[in-house]
Amino acid sequence: MPPAVRFEHYGPVEVLQVVDVERPTPGPGQVLVRVRAAGINPGEASIREGRMAERFPATFPSGQGSDLAGVVEEVGDGVDAFSVGDAVLGFTHDRASHAELVATEADKLVPKPEGVSWEAAGALFVAGSTAFATVRAVGLSAGDTVVISAAAGGVGTLATQLAREAGATVIGLASPEHHDWLERHGAIAVRYGEGAAERIREAAGTVDAFIDAYGADYVELALELGVAPERIDTIANFAARERYGVKTEGSSSAANADVLRELAARLAAGRLEVPIARVYPLDEVQQAFRQVEARHTLGKIVLRP
Repeated sequence: MPPAVRFEHYGPVEVLQVVDVERPTPGPGQVLVRVRAAGINPGEASIREGRMAERFPATFPSGQGSDLAGVVEEVGDGVDAFSVGDAVLGFTHDRASHAELVATEADKLVPKPEGVSWEAAGALFVAGSTAFATVRAVGLSAGDTVVISAAAGGVGTLATQLAREAGATVIGLASPEHHDWLERHGAIAVRYGEGAAERIREAAGTVDAFIDAYGADYVELALELGVAPERIDTIANFAARERYGVKTEGSSSAANADVLRELAARLAAGRLEVPIARVYPLDEVQQAFRQVEARHTLGKIVLRP
């Protein structure tokens, strides 16, 4: 019986357990994937803790995880796009990718390009689709200046690169230990915290757009900087949409194979990097989430079954 992460009730990381489960069977239109890498995301911690129960309720026992990359183990009826042995990357909406075997729909998978690591492929979907959606939401083009909060995080690192590719000047808010990475990827790194507005003005002058990948009071900071609400996108402060008229476009706005295929092609061409902070074995899922929830990691943390 293959192992998978499960939790029986809402709670801290200690509720996460790795247990043996029944082998998944791919239904019509589905593919069974033997997972080689699966990214983890802050939103999964919020779901596990019950803080998003109204929007994303859990059915117990609950699995966990969306991102995945691996090798096709079996195909269901009607699947022509993939064959046993194909290397793929993609996602599942069934909270199931933190496992050895995952059954997901074929249209949620794309071929993994040669030369792209399992870790980068397995961490791409949530952060990549979210970053793609945020950059699109604020309408970046050449000559714009955009501020990105949590610019060194999983979403922020990818949004920084996509915004630079769109021709924008990027002001990346991050702790000083991550400034070197941001600057090497074309951003102007600025320390977050008290006095950030003054430091941003000194670095950039006028700000045209703001991508908030952290929450807290960053929407208010964007408004203080004079950014129009329609050019502010937050993936963490959903109440700000009603209060200020800002956007809250994230992963669900770009969660499709076309976007994933485009991001994977950029990875393969060296036009996009998914920085991997650390890879944990599946049975160290608790330790992995402790690191994620500390929110000081550069890039992504990955599980390897």
